[in-house]
Amino acid sequence: MSDSTEWTDIRPGDSDDVPAVMALLDGAVRWLTARGRPGQWGTEPLSESRRLTTLISGIAADGGLHLAVRGDEVVGALGIGQPPTYVAPAPEPELYVVLLVTDREYAGQGIGRRLLAYARRLAVASGAGLLRVDCYAGDDRALVRYYERQGFTATQQFTVPQPGRPPWPGQVLEQQLG
Repeated sequence: MSDSTEWTDIRPGDSDDVPAVMALLDGAVRWLTARGRPGQWGTEPLSESRRLTTLISGIAADGGLHLAVRGDEVVGALGIGQPPTYVAPAPEPELYVVLLVTDREYAGQGIGRRLLAYARRLAVASGAGLLRVDCYAGDDRALVRYYERQGFTATQQFTVPQPGRPPWPGQVLEQQLG
């Protein structure tokens, strides 16, 4: 794996960046589907979901959207916000990652790792001693293992009911910050 983070900048995102984030999510859906892994986000473009577009817009409006960019190109997105209702409350002040997605064209180049390092800095600056995230825990738990390689520890497991589809298996992971 090469690490090309030295030429990736991170900047705050705003409402004008929502279409670029939705394009990243659509690209991730295509990539997952092509690999026979539709369980995470389905097979339809996420940009067609009014609920998800509204959620990303809200993250941007609240100041929680941060973008990895190379020149003018958005190559990754980090969203910070409130944990979902199905996640148990944290026992201490935390920063919660509600979105992490990277352009699959740049897979393996350290963009996600750099965005998570940025989230750690944001957490420390805010006085939080805990960084948490949740992710898809189905198939072979590859995404859970990714976060574990980034220094997170798996904690709470959960499932989210989905009308007309099997329940969505999830995993909360956390990282204590010194």
